[in-house]
Amino acid sequence: MTDPYIQNLFADRIGGKSYGKSTAIYKFEKIKRAKRAALAANPGAEIIDMGVGEPDEMAFPEVVAELHKEALKPENRGYADNGDSGLKESAARYMERVCGVKGINAETEVLHSIGSKAALSILPAAFINPGDYVLMTTPGYPVFGTHSKYYGGLTHNLPLTDANQFLPDLDSVPVDILKKSKVLVLNYPNNPTGASATPQFFARVVDFAKRNNLIVIHDAAYAALVFEGKPLSFLATPGAKDVGIELHSCSKTFNMTGWRVGFAVGNGLIIKAYGDVKDNTDSGQFLAVQHAAAYCFDHPEITEKIAAKYSRRMSALVSTLQKAGFNARKPAGSFFLYVKAPKAATKSGGGRIEFKNAEEMSQWLITEKLISTVPWDDAGSYLRFSVTFIAKSAEDEQRVLAEVARRLSDVTFEF
Repeated sequence: MTDPYIQNLFADRIGGKSYGKSTAIYKFEKIKRAKRAALAANPGAEIIDMGVGEPDEMAFPEVVAELHKEALKPENRGYADNGDSGLKESAARYMERVCGVKGINAETEVLHSIGSKAALSILPAAFINPGDYVLMTTPGYPVFGTHSKYYGGLTHNLPLTDANQFLPDLDSVPVDILKKSKVLVLNYPNNPTGASATPQFFARVVDFAKRNNLIVIHDAAYAALVFEGKPLSFLATPGAKDVGIELHSCSKTFNMTGWRVGFAVGNGLIIKAYGDVKDNTDSGQFLAVQHAAAYCFDHPEITEKIAAKYSRRMSALVSTLQKAGFNARKPAGSFFLYVKAPKAATKSGGGRIEFKNAEEMSQWLITEKLISTVPWDDAGSYLRFSVTFIAKSAEDEQRVLAEVARRLSDVTFEF
């Protein structure tokens, strides 16, 4: 048992004396518990997990082989610190070849990250003082905002709504908050909405940042997972490098979620500050992992194969959900499908149930239909479906989606 005095020593940023006493349950923990309960109540049944937010397959064999080759080299065994030139140079080539961004200085404008999450948690230390505001989108990935609060910063949320194509309304920020704001954090293609940005929107972002003295951090974790055309980089926007940086990751684009590697690229002074804080935060990702990542950035055809699979699955999922009554529309990229949550469901044999919010609907889906999703009630009530569900082949994908259709066939949804 912990000595009583320990309870009084926790930092206020994680709850202070009340740390560990909250009975609130994190959203994703609720989903895990619901899945366990559904399996316990239906032994041997198949849970169709469309809530998972990571690739369903291993990294490609040639990438694993590259890791193995690099791991055998004695010169790679030590601390990587802020890395060597291998990943930096491949990242600069990637930005030009894949994203159309020319002129990146590999030495001063690129630095590796131990995944985007690590970069988003490190960067606030370089900019946020007590009372400073960060502009975040909601729903969204909260890590930068969470760490900003650790430093005494504040967040202002910009709702993502269907009416605005799930792009933030920059003009909605109150003047008094804007004056105290330092950073705007964006993420496109977006998690959870699957929405994509446009060149016009990014141009407005650059103008907005310059007029209001803001740093822009674009989390581009899903940028290369596009279904048509080329990925859209924020840094392809004229003037973007003057105001911000972009984060790229191998996790989603190369099926390397657990490898924890990516890069930050853009404004040289911001990259320098990131590197200085990073140098006092970690000792760098294993060089063999960095070099395997560099191999990937020089082989973007890997991502093209992955994106083609997700596109195929997305088309089929959209069709399946449309037939069930959902207003589903195929996004331009990512592996997420974001749809309005039904307000009620009526079974064909009788019986109607109302849902107060998306969370209730999501719990009903896993409990009654053994279909796992992620609910979002931050800006309207929505469900996030992911096409990274487990399927062994294209034929198996059809089987899984046919099973989804079958399970929803005896229900009429009200929206």
